[in-house]
Amino acid sequence: MKLLIQADQIIDSVSAKALKKGAVLVEDERILAVGRQADIGLPDDARVVVAPPGATLMPGLADVHVHLAYSGSRHKKAFRAELIEMSYAAVALRAARFAEATLRMGFTALRDMHAPGGTIIDLAASIEKGETLGPRIKACGRGLSVTGGHMDQPGWADHTHFRDLTQPCDGPVGFRKGAREEIKRGADFIKINSSCSDGTRIGVWNRQEMTNEEIAAVCDEAHMWGVKVAAHTVGGESLYNTILHGADTVEHAHWQDDKTRDLMVKRGTFYIPTLLVNERNFEFTPEEQGATPTSWRWLNASREAKWKTLAAARKAGIKICCGTDAGYMIPHGPMNWREIGLLIQGGLTNMEAIIAATATNHDLLEIDAGRLQPGKFADMLIVNGDPLKDITILSKPESLRVFKGGREVL
Repeated sequence: MKLLIQADQIIDSVSAKALKKGAVLVEDERILAVGRQADIGLPDDARVVVAPPGATLMPGLADVHVHLAYSGSRHKKAFRAELIEMSYAAVALRAARFAEATLRMGFTALRDMHAPGGTIIDLAASIEKGETLGPRIKACGRGLSVTGGHMDQPGWADHTHFRDLTQPCDGPVGFRKGAREEIKRGADFIKINSSCSDGTRIGVWNRQEMTNEEIAAVCDEAHMWGVKVAAHTVGGESLYNTILHGADTVEHAHWQDDKTRDLMVKRGTFYIPTLLVNERNFEFTPEEQGATPTSWRWLNASREAKWKTLAAARKAGIKICCGTDAGYMIPHGPMNWREIGLLIQGGLTNMEAIIAATATNHDLLEIDAGRLQPGKFADMLIVNGDPLKDITILSKPESLRVFKGGREVL
């Protein structure tokens, strides 16, 4: 079955400029040809879709930092405690709804950055089999953290016990074992928490949690299995150490210096600034989200730092990706597009931000999509407007038609 889509404008996420009066020819799940309408013509055996006047055809978007197991609650205690009342089956069923909502907003691929009990690994497999409607998902399973670290925080009652909610590890051997357990469960990549925020000391905003030996061990183990390592980071020397010892992607990383940026360029490290989750904090009062004075001080400092870091990363040629942290203060679906808008606010052109959310994100995910090129998956988006002029058009579901693998999402 062939499909031909014609549009007044095509963004292929390869060229620096959009193609006018373009067309994409699809056969089965993949793109067969891309070019001018006059050159591709009208194949006799193709179903033809003509986009509305002024519409844009572009690759499907990706969000490479989401938490489908979480609802997006704005209060930190609710975010932390909501899973207590849910079985892992219920978590997966709710996550399926979140995934579908995100797909319908044009995001044909996601990277899930931590979930309990293998819930999102199983959801991704169900979507891949065609049993569940949703985007292509890469999932890490449980994030690895030191005992008492960022993803194994204290504060629960002494009698409380959880099974498979987090994955605390200690020592190089412990982190190797943790990586093996998640890969055995079906993880596509490994997530670590190498450093955390620290607002107790003015001007020193991060603290390294994992030792260098632990970072090196888990990265070595993951790479032996052929999977990437994503690291929750903040900045400073701990960020440099995380990259030096093998992490492939750094999340957040609001504080960077020239030494770190040089290493990121040399190593080809992907940078996911997660601008939206930081901005989202300032859409509520500290009381509404349960923020302490110490954490509020850190949030203000990171808000200032992130814009400087983004501008410097762009200038240095670092591979900038697009990830929201949806699930944490951010609902799944209606707000994901805002990260693209914030990249533009931070100095990227509209085209650069779109490429970050399409081509660069898919390179990170190792999904054969994100560019409108022959041989790629036909994951595409018809936008009734021009996102190169107005990125907010991506916020309007009525202006979007989504295709995954050549099939329209209805």
